[in-house]
This record gives sequence, structure tokens and C-alpha cells, in this order.
Amino acid sequence: MNIRKAKPEDMQAVLALIYELAVFEKEPDAVVVTEADLIRDGFGPTPLFYVFVAEIPKESIENSISKEIVGIAFYYYRYSTWKGKTIHLEDLIVKDSMRGTGLGYALYSEIIKQGKKDEVRRIEWNVLDWNTNAIEFYQKSGAKLLDDWRVAQMDEDAINYFLKNKLK
Repeated sequence: MNIRKAKPEDMQAVLALIYELAVFEKEPDAVVVTEADLIRDGFGPTPLFYVFVAEIPKESIENSISKEIVGIAFYYYRYSTWKGKTIHLEDLIVKDSMRGTGLGYALYSEIIKQGKKDEVRRIEWNVLDWNTNAIEFYQKSGAKLLDDWRVAQMDEDAINYFLKNKLK
């Protein structure tokens, strides 16, 4: 297994893993981002996100060895008014066939090492309450799950509704 920073040509494989996660999280139709969006937003002059990819050797029909991306850690930087610079781990995705191999741990470790290198004061992420395997993994690693905080989001419909109705 090799873990490295992603390149634009990896975004097709990254998008495939994003779709796999959407299916796992019971939201198969929620993904609207495209490969072109990922390339534009992650590799332009001001990247909005960064990705570590985990790849393994894959033998092709011609008996040549290539690499297959089987996991990603997708992250970006935020700023906390209390802590300063933080990392938000948007997604840690491991291909279903590779779960239990240590690949997720390796990607998670890479994010923590990146946070230490960048001198962030916090690394944060969300986890679904029914994903008990992930919850147990995070708790064993020393992460705290905050039961008293709720995630708030506005999707495109909510943004449009707000702007149209100008709630007071």
C-alpha cells in the first residue's frame, strides 16, 4: 500500500469512491459533484480541498502492474474563533473490499500527521450515529464525540427559499 497526495488524474477514482460512500450512507442520488468540479476546485490556484489517496498494486490482463486507488482522506482547512487553524476531514473512504486491512487506519494517521505538521489545534469530522464501527474506531483513537452539538446545513433549496422569503 502507498499513500500519497492526490493528483488531478486521480479524480475519476476519487469520484468513484465518493459514489461508493454515498451508497453506503444510503444517499445514492445525493452526489452532484463531477470530476471536472473536483479538478477545478482541488487543483486551481487556490485549492478548496486536499486528498490523500491509498493505492495498491493491480495486475492487468497484459501482466503489467498498475496502481488502483482503494481509499481516500478528503480534507480542507477551517478557522476556529477559539482554536485558530483546524482541519476538517470531510470524508475517509475505504473501498468495501479493502475494509479491515488497516488501510483506513493508515489514511487516518496521515491526516493526523498532516495536522501536526501544519500545527493545527483541532481536527474535526462528522460521523453518522448508526456507523458504530467508525464510532468505535474513532473513540479508540482518542477522538471525542460531541453529543451536545448538532450539524446544521442549508442545501441549495434551503438557500433559495431563504433568499426568496427573506426571513425576519
